Amino acid sequence: MAAGRAGLISLSGRTALLTGATGSLGGAIAEAYCRAGARVLLSSRHEGPLEELARTLSARYRGDVAILPCDLSQPADVRRLANDACCRFGGLDILVNAAAVLGPIGPVWEAEWAEWTRTLEVNLCAAAQLCQLCIPHMPLAPGRGKIVNLSGGGATSPRPRFSAYAAAKAALVRFSETLAAELAERSIDVNCVAPGALNSRLTRAALDAGPERVGRHEYEAAREVVSGAIDGRERAAELCTFLASAASDGITGKLISAQWDPWPSFAEHRDDLAGTDVYTLRRILPRDRGLTWDTT
Repeated sequence: MAAGRAGLISLSGRTALLTGATGSLGGAIAEAYCRAGARVLLSSRHEGPLEELARTLSARYRGDVAILPCDLSQPADVRRLANDACCRFGGLDILVNAAAVLGPIGPVWEAEWAEWTRTLEVNLCAAAQLCQLCIPHMPLAPGRGKIVNLSGGGATSPRPRFSAYAAAKAALVRFSETLAAELAERSIDVNCVAPGALNSRLTRAALDAGPERVGRHEYEAAREVVSGAIDGRERAAELCTFLASAASDGITGKLISAQWDPWPSFAEHRDDLAGTDVYTLRRILPRDRGLTWDTT
């Protein structure tokens, strides 16, 4: 598949549950899935914007678009969401965990602990719980189930002043790798997407917090994105469409950068992807950096 040609991928006949649908990236994914022919259940905390999004997509693509508001910090709401999706569609083909909260900004010792733990509940625990609840309703054969978890800044390197968000996203990546290994004998692919810079509610919150709170580098990066110079929504939505489709069958357990990795050509490299630890979280050894003092 050539870059930028995700619109050629078909999700016709497939059913998808998408959280965080009213976010900037969630909305782009919702539109990409409807354009590709999927039946979708959209969820977020915000009922009004959710209804407006569903009306727009239904009119534009004349597809099956349903909504269910959900507070992902509440396990009972998460259970209700999974049950509604599986009952409505008689099963589920695709689960996309795109919902996220930024959480407390600043040094961890200054964070409100309830807010810190809620960040993990939404960004990590709700996604893991939805996977647990939806997997039994995903297809074994023919076809493959697809789970796409959205990663973010802090998953692969430290992100000072955003400790809860970074910890949750790093844990989500390792959870996804582990889940992919557990599902190796089933026809379900699990991957994480690093979407890149987004002009989103989270980025604007970092900007609003100011340079003293978030740090000068983080502030300048957020200002550049919000100015309109950078926005990776469409490219990230294309990758999420690819990972939901038959074109990505057998690609699993990976953390893929929407902006920097050559994912449009991944179908040509299935054996390399399956047989190596590329695009995964790993510990760096001294020998990996040309140092010899750790050898025996």
